[in-house]
Amino acid sequence: MSEEILINVTPHETRVAVVENGMLQELHIERGGTRGVVGNIYKGKVQRIMPGMQAAFVDIGLDRAAFLHAGDIAGSWLESKVVDETGRVSGQLRSIFELLRDGQELLVQVVKDPIGTKGARVTTQISIPSRHLVLLQQTDAVVVSARIEQEEERIRLRTIMQSLLAERGAVSPQRGYILRTNAEGQTASELEEDLNYLDRAVELIASRAKTAKVGTCIYEDLTLSLRAVRDLMRKDVERVKVDSHETHDRLQTFAAQFMPALAEKIEHYHGSRPIFDLYGVDDEILRALQKKVPLKSGGYLIIDQTEAMTTIDINTGSFLGQRNLEETVYRTNLEAAQAIARQLRLRNLGGIIIIDFIDMTDPEHKRQVLRQLEKSLLKDHAKTTVYDFSPLGLVEMTRKRTTESLERQISEDCDQCGGRGMIKTVETVTHEIFREVVRQVRQFDAQRLLVIASPKVVRYITEDESIAVAELEAFLDKPVRFQADEQYTQEQYDVVLF
Repeated sequence: MSEEILINVTPHETRVAVVENGMLQELHIERGGTRGVVGNIYKGKVQRIMPGMQAAFVDIGLDRAAFLHAGDIAGSWLESKVVDETGRVSGQLRSIFELLRDGQELLVQVVKDPIGTKGARVTTQISIPSRHLVLLQQTDAVVVSARIEQEEERIRLRTIMQSLLAERGAVSPQRGYILRTNAEGQTASELEEDLNYLDRAVELIASRAKTAKVGTCIYEDLTLSLRAVRDLMRKDVERVKVDSHETHDRLQTFAAQFMPALAEKIEHYHGSRPIFDLYGVDDEILRALQKKVPLKSGGYLIIDQTEAMTTIDINTGSFLGQRNLEETVYRTNLEAAQAIARQLRLRNLGGIIIIDFIDMTDPEHKRQVLRQLEKSLLKDHAKTTVYDFSPLGLVEMTRKRTTESLERQISEDCDQCGGRGMIKTVETVTHEIFREVVRQVRQFDAQRLLVIASPKVVRYITEDESIAVAELEAFLDKPVRFQADEQYTQEQYDVVLF
């Protein structure tokens, strides 16, 4: 598998694309005025406690107050909390009034960006990432990422960490560590460098917190280009291409300090052709905004994103198969499972996702399709949970959402349809105009009327509905004239009385 990371930098925007075998898999965007705040640490102040929700609103200096749930407050569990395989949490949670008071100042970290009308979600359980480690406060655990599967490597890494921590003295009860996937194969000296970096970060945060005012950002995560190198660059990444000389130098300096073995993979792209054009990234972005996703076999997906959930429907389309209907459906569903995993990453879809695979009668086929979906999702950096087929033949799954989807980042509601995705037909608007004309004449005294509407609507009225217009004028005993205006959308019109 060939994997590359492309970084496109302009004065007000940075875009990072992850490309595997020439196909776009992930896209991350950061704009100057809308930079995400996930990972940032703020000095906040409790605005309002909501006992009914076991939560509080916290002022952290953003446009909307942040949401802090009791379960995200350090020391909130009276008993050890247990998370089962479905992600449900059990244990006894302390009352929010035992944990917080109105006006209390505290340090919080953003775990979810503001999305739509909702404010950011925050936690007091601070964590700070480095290249190979994540520092955790309020715990003394040393945990190895589940993505490192070889038991020998897991034991080796845990042994190195325990040795390093022993040399630094007793492990603090307020400090634990997660060995990230990038830690695989790293030496003791490289892990020690990360420990030193995290120590400096903790000291800096503690120092700033003492004098900072409420609403101040105490710690800010790295810029997108640096985060991409820190989080996405692994041994199996062939190269990182960046089209900005200044950003290239910054990445080289960062890599030389934290990942010297991979620094040589960072290249400055100085070709005349835009870097994203090399792999058709911009074309893929346009396709990622469409509902319909074609499959190579001739089938297709229909992806609908709503506020509550995302639904995905699979159709065989023009794929006729070669054997029988069950085999055709099975092959289409297998291909769809792979495509769905890619689309979830590319579109950054999160929350509840409902997949309507084409009905299959063979239980083994269902198991294979589900297994293919789970296998394809292993490449996803976001946490996913997939459930079995429901009695209705639907597959329910969740994907952790921390930032807006790609569509919400680069699109907005249509000013013609108001975000419905549909607009009224010309015929519907025409009948609305006729009713409005009658209403205006009955309410006001006028000698004649002028209707201003879009060219398409006016053309339909004057050409296809000319008889209806004549009947309307006879009914009102008043002349009605129509004027086209390019500035009017299909649903807009005005009735002017003279």
